[in-house]
Amino acid sequence: MEIKQEIFKGYDVRGIYPEEINEKVVYKIAQAYVQVFKPKNAIVLGKDVRDSSQSLWDSAAKGLTNAGYDVIDIGTISTDMLYFAVAKYDFGGGMTISASHNPAEYNGMKFVREKAIAVSADTGIMDIKEVVLKNQEIIEPEKGEIIKKDILEDYLNHCLSFIDSSEIKPMKIVADANFGMAGVVLKKMLKDLPIEIVGLNFEPDGSFPKGRPDPKIPERRKEISELVKKEKADFGVAWDGDADRCFFIDEKGEPVDAYYITAILAKYFLDKQPRSKVLCDVRLVWAIKDEVENLQGELIVNKPGHAFIKDTMRDEDILFGGETSGHYYFKDNFYADNGMIPFLIILEFLSKNSQKMSEIADFYRQKYPNSGEINREVKDKDKLIKLVTKKYNDGKIDHIDGVTVEYDDWRFNLRKSNTEPLVRLNIEAKTQELVDAKLKELLELIETQGGK
Repeated sequence: MEIKQEIFKGYDVRGIYPEEINEKVVYKIAQAYVQVFKPKNAIVLGKDVRDSSQSLWDSAAKGLTNAGYDVIDIGTISTDMLYFAVAKYDFGGGMTISASHNPAEYNGMKFVREKAIAVSADTGIMDIKEVVLKNQEIIEPEKGEIIKKDILEDYLNHCLSFIDSSEIKPMKIVADANFGMAGVVLKKMLKDLPIEIVGLNFEPDGSFPKGRPDPKIPERRKEISELVKKEKADFGVAWDGDADRCFFIDEKGEPVDAYYITAILAKYFLDKQPRSKVLCDVRLVWAIKDEVENLQGELIVNKPGHAFIKDTMRDEDILFGGETSGHYYFKDNFYADNGMIPFLIILEFLSKNSQKMSEIADFYRQKYPNSGEINREVKDKDKLIKLVTKKYNDGKIDHIDGVTVEYDDWRFNLRKSNTEPLVRLNIEAKTQELVDAKLKELLELIETQGGK
């Protein structure tokens, strides 16, 4: 059986089912995982709602039990429930069958070590690939068992512990589960809170009938935006297919950048624990930097990517971190990301604040305008980044990821995709006019120098 090496990505394993990822491949990967990490005890195994996930789960479980390990079956989950289960109950590691926000024809695997320590290409995925390619099967005479464990109640209590539930005021929200597990979790999480839920795409459906389950894509936000306005809701919230990222819509139906949500959450946490450390990724920084400095905190600017961020969160003992991708990380969540905790905090923040979501968002939109992430296909990504660095060498330059150049009134980050022939550009400036002018300038440079 030929195994396509391209399925081994920077942060997970992912491919089209069954051509690229199938039961035989998953069995081998599960066995390779235990050879690489040698877990000290049982391994947690979950799955998302995709139509192929149960069959792949069965193969992963067989690979693990044949290798002599007990499997903790936590059922159909959001990805952040995997992190919770491994760290909370001190298991030896874990994996979930999931392709996150990819279209329905995809599936894959995400891994963690003990304490929910992230696994990336740099810290184990490529080692797993090498073992898989050697094609060495393990059959232990003492096979492991499959042990079912219901973690939902503990998970709900853990998420709710981040807020003071007594502070929550009556609100109406539109919630888009994108056919993943978010709807199942949310109904139980809010049952004792005075929140009216208008559910959208709430029933789990692994065929994702309305398309790619990714609310970061503008076309996947249209439905919730219209419903928020129609229902006169206080705000809207949407999750991706595996429910570890969340996105917010104000009461006017306008999306609120994850950049601004990170600034709001930074303020929330630093109000409670001043002088703490906060992390953001290098793409957009100024709004978060100002909030952190106002509360005498320390800002750590990091390379994007959940594995990089989790490592820094642990190493630096950081209280809270956010990415422009919609991932949010918490020290008290085992330094891992979670898709429900940000939503609960925004509920509490709005309950205590006399402003509407749009008023809070407009403050950041007006003071910290940005381009959003612009992607362009180029022939030679490294060459382009060198050319851009040379052209803007009169600014303050760093290379945390790609190149970041900062001036007094504007800054940009240009980085290359690890998985596609793309560069990704983010610009922020003191005015929207300057954002627009610099975006035009940089895109002309990319298109003339980068080619297609």
